[in-house]
Amino acid sequence: MDEPRRTPPNAGKSKAPGAADMAGIGVQFVAVLLVFLFLGKWLDERLGTSPWLLMIGVFLGFGLSLLYIYRRLSVDPKDPRKGGK
Repeated sequence: MDEPRRTPPNAGKSKAPGAADMAGIGVQFVAVLLVFLFLGKWLDERLGTSPWLLMIGVFLGFGLSLLYIYRRLSVDPKDPRKGGK
């Protein structure tokens, strides 16, 4: 008697991120940027270094957010979960 074929859990699913994933990435981008912005502003008020730490916070938050997006969306050829073989 033949055993029924089992389909892999991700069969038929696209490797590309869906709309919900993209919206989540956008929300996280803005959230990280705002956290670093307010952290820089708070430190500027405490240390009297206005506007330098605010600007550093904005650029650092922007850079870290872009790094996260790049790592999240890039395809690793060795990782089958991200579309590699």
